[in-house]
Amino acid sequence: MPFEPVILFFMLGLLAGVVRSDLKIPGVVYEALSIFLLLAIGLKGGVELARHDVLELAVPALVVVGVAMLIPLACFPVLHKLGRLPRSDAASIAAHYGSVSVVTFAVASSFLASRAVPADGYMTVFLALLELPALLVGVFLARRGQGQVQWSTLLHEVLAGKSIVLLAGGLLIGWLAGADGIRPLDRVFFDLFKGMLAFFLLEMGLVAAGRLGDLRRAGPFLVAFAVLAPICAGLLGVLTAGFLGFSLGNAVLLATLYASASYIAAPAAMRIAVPEANPALSIGASLGITFPFNLMAGIPLYHWLATHLQGVLS
Repeated sequence: MPFEPVILFFMLGLLAGVVRSDLKIPGVVYEALSIFLLLAIGLKGGVELARHDVLELAVPALVVVGVAMLIPLACFPVLHKLGRLPRSDAASIAAHYGSVSVVTFAVASSFLASRAVPADGYMTVFLALLELPALLVGVFLARRGQGQVQWSTLLHEVLAGKSIVLLAGGLLIGWLAGADGIRPLDRVFFDLFKGMLAFFLLEMGLVAAGRLGDLRRAGPFLVAFAVLAPICAGLLGVLTAGFLGFSLGNAVLLATLYASASYIAAPAAMRIAVPEANPALSIGASLGITFPFNLMAGIPLYHWLATHLQGVLS
């Protein structure tokens, strides 16, 4: 089965970075693409959310967030005890792996669309909700018994960050406007989405290639963790989706959310709350290993797991 075209764009960028090509995406273009993708994902989720009773999503949202908080709590002792990483580094990496990647979610959505597997747009609500809790858990683990944390500064950094503002803003606009109100913007935000995602992944391939050196210095333990942790988290997502009675598409998206690792919101938050943590380890693992793994092998694996679990339960 061929790769998704957007994933091939990522691989092209990764290859260009490895061979030290002079290929570069201007920073202003990268910024514009990230704003577009976040808004488009939020708008689509808001339109779908308008078709549902918001109160009906309250219980699933609580379950999804509650289970997700187990991920950093499980990652921390593995990193701190088995990996013998300092408390600050273990907590920072655990926070990265408990948070989520918007781009990985977008690729999973594209994967499902190419296979005509339906998924509900309100899954974007869970995407927005899962940004913050793991970061708070990570800070708690790092600072437990070690003094005060400037929680107000941390919360402002995360909640006022562009990812939350654009996702939540897009959700609100899409919810208030509904499908009919957003229709004049369909060609801009929905029809062009996959092409814009391809350009963004080309740049992400270049960035990921630049992080491979960090992981070589980190050693084999962290490399193994960066592959095994998303698999375990993805399985947890599939099981949680089965408990909640989610459809196949929703189960794949939830597994992808649990398996993804943040490399935008988490580094910013950890820089403020845990400045002594080494960002090369957390960003190198999440962006250099887990992100490519999820794109090329993880998402198909979560689809396979969700398909077989539904077959067992049915």
